[in-house]
Amino acid sequence: MNWLLQLQSRFEKWPKGNRMFSYMAARNAPYFLTIKPKIIELRHNYMEAEIKKRRKVENHLKTVHAIAMCNLCEFTAGICMEASIPSHRRWIPMGMQVAYLKKAKTDLKASCDLSEVDWDTCTVVDCFVSVRDTDNVEVMTANIQMKVSDKKK
Repeated sequence: MNWLLQLQSRFEKWPKGNRMFSYMAARNAPYFLTIKPKIIELRHNYMEAEIKKRRKVENHLKTVHAIAMCNLCEFTAGICMEASIPSHRRWIPMGMQVAYLKKAKTDLKASCDLSEVDWDTCTVVDCFVSVRDTDNVEVMTANIQMKVSDKKK
């Protein structure tokens, strides 16, 4: 089992363990902590996370700021990559394209599915992330390209 999924399984046994695990995962890149992401579901090739709509992530229109949503997308894709990639490989973001589809007026949930990736041969992975509001309306999409290579020996 992947190291990140092993860590998650240890935290699951504690009260508020998922919240602590989410914090630990976000702490790896401290900027993620600005949106206070919570991991809803994490398994090999799949990740779902959410953020609460609160003043610190709002823009002048009182909707969730575009960059806060980008931060959620990068967190979701990155954790999904880390939980899925084989131990002899590594990844790094190369680029990100986003589409803002609707105003984000509520809490948000992002999901990333990498089940189609051939981890042994891929050199670039397109991480498609969908962000939905509490009415299940898609408010944003992102495609984050990740460069994948073998670790140096």
